[in-house]
Amino acid sequence: MFEDSLSKYATKSCDAIRLIDEEQDFRSPFSRDADRIINFASFTRYMNKTQVFSFKNNDNIQTRLVHVLLVSRISRTIGRALNLNEDLIEAIALSHDIGHVPLGHVGEKILNKISIRELNETFLHNIEGVRNYLVLERDGKGANLTIQVMDGILCHNGEKLHKIYKPVHKSKEEFLKNYEQSYKLHFDKVDFNPMTLEGCVVKICDVISYAGRDLEDAIRLGFVNRNDIPKSIINILGNCNRDIVNTLVCDIIKNSGGNNYIKLSDDVYLALKDLVEFNYHFIYNKANTKEQLSFYEKIFNELYNKYLNDLENNDYNSSIYSNFLNNMSSEYLKTSNKRKVIDYLSLMTDEYLMNEYQNLNNSLKIV
Repeated sequence: MFEDSLSKYATKSCDAIRLIDEEQDFRSPFSRDADRIINFASFTRYMNKTQVFSFKNNDNIQTRLVHVLLVSRISRTIGRALNLNEDLIEAIALSHDIGHVPLGHVGEKILNKISIRELNETFLHNIEGVRNYLVLERDGKGANLTIQVMDGILCHNGEKLHKIYKPVHKSKEEFLKNYEQSYKLHFDKVDFNPMTLEGCVVKICDVISYAGRDLEDAIRLGFVNRNDIPKSIINILGNCNRDIVNTLVCDIIKNSGGNNYIKLSDDVYLALKDLVEFNYHFIYNKANTKEQLSFYEKIFNELYNKYLNDLENNDYNSSIYSNFLNNMSSEYLKTSNKRKVIDYLSLMTDEYLMNEYQNLNNSLKIV
């Protein structure tokens, strides 16, 4: 069996945990999870969700789908070199951003404000990603993915960079406790260690995949010039995505082989940290104007209020019924109206969000 050649630190198929036991077939449990993930409609919606830049008339700019596939590919490359479980890596990588909302991190921050105001709960895409597979998939019945995959989603937080990523053993109950705790933690404090070394690989590869590729997109759109990249970064990592990814992957493999952790060397870690900070200053903080940010906040809040009003008044003509609730399980329908609206907004693509806002404006004009 192929697992006989895996590292002693790799996660084996026999370690897989599900909330509900299932009869096994010829696939490994983690391979089965990956098959489920790519066949859900939520995976298809990746292709119309923002990575960094929204509504740019350039077909070469990556969407969330491209980012996810890059994470999967880079993670599996490292996993193969370290003799880890590639099926588990693939399943975590393909699902890690499933909780992302329309308009990327901008939309996430707006929905977090709404969630805190309305539910006194933190909203983060990694928390919502777990909720998606625990609760929302299969018309509100849940997907019953393995705990190892859902833990990888919860812990992936690519906004937090570390020099060493070391797994922490967890039971099913401890994972669920982390998940429940997340809703009450501050937005910046949801940063758990994964329970598997494979989850650690995906966590660092999330950073690797966006740091260089987001830079390339920003250069393509004219936000920055390649000559703007500091020499301290170029001298260590290179000045293009290809070199950046290659340097980081090789460094991790060199420093992590035979160990129960994923590690970057000191100079590479510091250069990557500088690159991420450079991206935040020159790209992420400038990707949208103040006017755009204000407009996006207006969109989310007006749609939130509309859908909540529709639910409270049993307006069955509303899209929240026809496109979301009408097919959901009786168990999900017990969910509070405020939570239903936040779930609905989180599932939307960029285009669907804008179409719904346009429909709202048209209906107001008619009235």
